[in-house]
Amino acid sequence: MRVFVTGASGFIGSALVRDLLGAGHEVVGLARSDQAAATVAGLGAEVLRGTVDDLDVLRRGAEESDGVAHLAFRHDIAFGGDFETAAASDRAAIETLGTALAGSGRPLSIASGTGLLAPGRLATEDDQPTGEGPTGGRGANGAVALSFADRGVRSSVVRLTPTVHDAGDQGFIPMVVGIARDKGVSAYVGDGSQRWPAVHRGDAARLFRLALESAPAGAVLHAVGEEGVALRDVAEVIGEHLGLPVTSIPVEQATEHFGFLGTFLAQDMPASSARTRELLGWEPTGPGLLADLARHYV
Repeated sequence: MRVFVTGASGFIGSALVRDLLGAGHEVVGLARSDQAAATVAGLGAEVLRGTVDDLDVLRRGAEESDGVAHLAFRHDIAFGGDFETAAASDRAAIETLGTALAGSGRPLSIASGTGLLAPGRLATEDDQPTGEGPTGGRGANGAVALSFADRGVRSSVVRLTPTVHDAGDQGFIPMVVGIARDKGVSAYVGDGSQRWPAVHRGDAARLFRLALESAPAGAVLHAVGEEGVALRDVAEVIGEHLGLPVTSIPVEQATEHFGFLGTFLAQDMPASSARTRELLGWEPTGPGLLADLARHYV
């Protein structure tokens, strides 16, 4: 296949480009800057210049491809607290890509998340986002992508865990490590029993490729390597390797200590990938979060 990848120079997107090329596919990667273009070209992919907000560019990329993987997201806006604007940009991109592929039977696989799907219990592929809360807009965008299954697109949603880990990660866990360094203490919220699912980025990339190759239209897939890692265990690894005391932060002080991350770190959010593994024969092989944390983050 000739696959158009948005977010191709990013942490997960670059791994997907390598995986697709290794499997014999051609790749066209969206690049918003000279640096991103150099990264995409260096991976061996063709470069299409533009941003995720350049809808004409997205349309052309989709029309000239055999399938699309949409991983780009305005994290710069979202991490700044404006999830609504980031989600709106994501929705416009999905609608543009889906419309370009309509009636073709070609695949469109988009990135979403497992976070806050079913707080306090094991989330499965059957759980649907409420569309509420700070990340609800992006979750609701998954329904937009899946709706194109009725318009002749083999669409699927790959829900990523709150932490997709490997060297080079710039997501939530590095933020937690940075806060520990700044404050001189490695903290967790409450009793630290809250569980976060996790996946190695190589495993996540391979699931995206399998989705493009063979996922049925309307599939919801969970890129979950570990169902739930206790956040106290995360804090203890950070504390051990940075030589910092490990302590509990009361729930009511979580936002004061962790900033916007406090809301998420207080949540128990385990997730399953049992159905995904059965459907596509996907089996994660990468190291677990705690092992990666010790090797690459601290």
